[in-house]
Amino acid sequence: MASSLLLLLKRVEREIELGLQPLLDEFGLTIEQWRIMAALHEEPGQPMSLLAESAVLPAASLTRHVDKLVERGLVLRRVHPDDKRRIVTALSPVGATVADRLGTAQHALEAELPDYFQMEIHERSGSATRR
Repeated sequence: MASSLLLLLKRVEREIELGLQPLLDEFGLTIEQWRIMAALHEEPGQPMSLLAESAVLPAASLTRHVDKLVERGLVLRRVHPDDKRRIVTALSPVGATVADRLGTAQHALEAELPDYFQMEIHERSGSATRR
């Protein structure tokens, strides 16, 4: 039976998360916190509203996760230099080092995705011929 693209993407997401879990555990991070750090690694200085979108998190839980990352010294939060009403976030030097390690691991896992898709295609074609 052919899977929907949505289900396939969720399985791929889960495979990457499972592959990152040992490093996440080593650094004491959740996958949500890693998504925040990854978004800041790609684009430092994001306001919280944009960061919620970049990290694919609801604004309400974003604040809680960012608070924990700030407490741990992985993320810096500052008032926007041009708009004192806005808060911007960026990785601290320690946070950037952690993000480099996790980013390298994530890229290695992503490099394996063509093999994962080949396996999915093979399994689909095998189940189609058995019908």
